Amino acid sequence: MATYSIVLPLSISVISILISIVWKLMDYEESVADDRMRCPSGHFILPGMAECHPYLNCGQISQQVVVKEMVGQGGVKLVRRGEWQNHNVAVNILANAKYREDFLHGLNMLQQLQANDISITQFVGECKHSDVFITQFYPLGSADRLEALLNMDHLHALNTLSVRFALCQDYVRILHSLHSGADGARVMCDSNDVNKTLSQFLLREDFSLVLNDVDALPLVDRSRGQLVKCGHRELLGEFVAPEQLWPYEDHDFVDSEMPGYDEKVDVWKVPDVCEAFLGRSMEGGAKLRLQLISVHLQCKSEDPSERPTALNLLEAYEKIHQKLFLS
Repeated sequence: MATYSIVLPLSISVISILISIVWKLMDYEESVADDRMRCPSGHFILPGMAECHPYLNCGQISQQVVVKEMVGQGGVKLVRRGEWQNHNVAVNILANAKYREDFLHGLNMLQQLQANDISITQFVGECKHSDVFITQFYPLGSADRLEALLNMDHLHALNTLSVRFALCQDYVRILHSLHSGADGARVMCDSNDVNKTLSQFLLREDFSLVLNDVDALPLVDRSRGQLVKCGHRELLGEFVAPEQLWPYEDHDFVDSEMPGYDEKVDVWKVPDVCEAFLGRSMEGGAKLRLQLISVHLQCKSEDPSERPTALNLLEAYEKIHQKLFLS
């Protein structure tokens, strides 16, 4: 899937970023919904806009959006920066015709999730017959670039444990939103290693997370006994949950015989993702990790039913945040 690889322009004020982060950390009970939630259905609002605007149509995209440099590419789509009425936007373009079904599925999922109380990339417009859709542009890029960003001289002041732990909370908050939908729980299937998981998210300028890649979010429907399987190939490694591994030793992997699983596979991965956000050798890191041991051990329970829910985990994180950073 396409991920951003952007160098933050020097013109973005570090002071304004710091102010927004302080606000975020001081008021952590706020909903994760962003500015788009202020707009009626079928409308968007970009940073700097005073009013909501109807989604862009094919004519407006072809006539008003100026396509600029490429900022990311994956197997399904490529992403270029665009300009619309002096606002930066992301222009998402089908990269390979044989993946058009996947491209349209991702577009439909993005549109479907816009109305949810979830921190997700804001949809701006589409032109399906040209295999293009427009989303908000996030200049910091994807979360797998976190270390590179925080090592930049003009962003180094943001390299604090509180900012990093806030990303852990954002991540779990998004999981909770995905797991608590009205139609059932959605599982983040495009997340079979740490870096791949991080690449599914973009960073706002206040260093909060936005879910960006929604191509692979299958639905668990307990009312119908419907579980999920992430793809049709055998999964390997310690990052994926035990129930995602082939369980039979007497014969090789057969997709049709692989048992399904539920959203608790996402919870298994949380300690590893949070550790990636926290980084190494941060002042106070040992104290924070000591507070996290108990709940992270629960996440690694072999029995999925013994793992906390994303909401349980979020509540534990918020208590730790209050204790270490706001007391």
